[in-house]
Amino acid sequence: MSRFVALVPAAGSGSRMGSALPKQYLPLRGEPLLRHTLRALAAADAVERVVLVLSPDDDRFDAAMAAGLAKLEVLRCGGASRAETVRNGLEALAATLDADDWVLVHDAARPCLDPAEVGRLIAELRGDAVGGLLALPLADTLKRVGDGGRVAATVPRGGLWRAQTPQMFRHGLLRQALGRAADDGVTDEASAIEALGLAPRLVAGSERNIKVTYPDDLALAGLYLDARNAQ
Repeated sequence: MSRFVALVPAAGSGSRMGSALPKQYLPLRGEPLLRHTLRALAAADAVERVVLVLSPDDDRFDAAMAAGLAKLEVLRCGGASRAETVRNGLEALAATLDADDWVLVHDAARPCLDPAEVGRLIAELRGDAVGGLLALPLADTLKRVGDGGRVAATVPRGGLWRAQTPQMFRHGLLRQALGRAADDGVTDEASAIEALGLAPRLVAGSERNIKVTYPDDLALAGLYLDARNAQ
């Protein structure tokens, strides 16, 4: 029977936040943002292990921060890009995972993930030949910018979705896809799978599963966490 392992690449600096502190360590409701992310993944019953991939020179994550986090394993083999970090993590897991085991790659900066969404993703994809990802259909009108910051065209949004994470693929397939892909062309794991000529499945996610990229996102994430805790 296939196993389910979450992998969290967290070797980046989060420079778009404009903070000296990497965004995964920014305070969010009294804890580092990263703790919320790891806790959500561990709360999904089907997830057997939560593997955090850090930069080798990360000096902010320590035993105190890891205290109380269930299922957690830490690898210090992160690379210069997200793709390299995930690739290195997959290689490090090769001795303990079978090719058919599932890996759920999740952004470190998505702290509002609902464990129920992880369960739904697993339920819908566990028998899929390719795998897939959480995503949302676009609701906003899209504009392509031209010279001088003016609108060059309105882009039809029909059939367009926003990719989220987790993105769930079998260990062997994802390892093969990232091994062939050039890092600058891989914006997420699904794009590496697509480069093999395969079509990942889209599973409807939630607007609350936001990625903290800019300062305003951190405030919004706090509101979403407050609403969940109040339920």
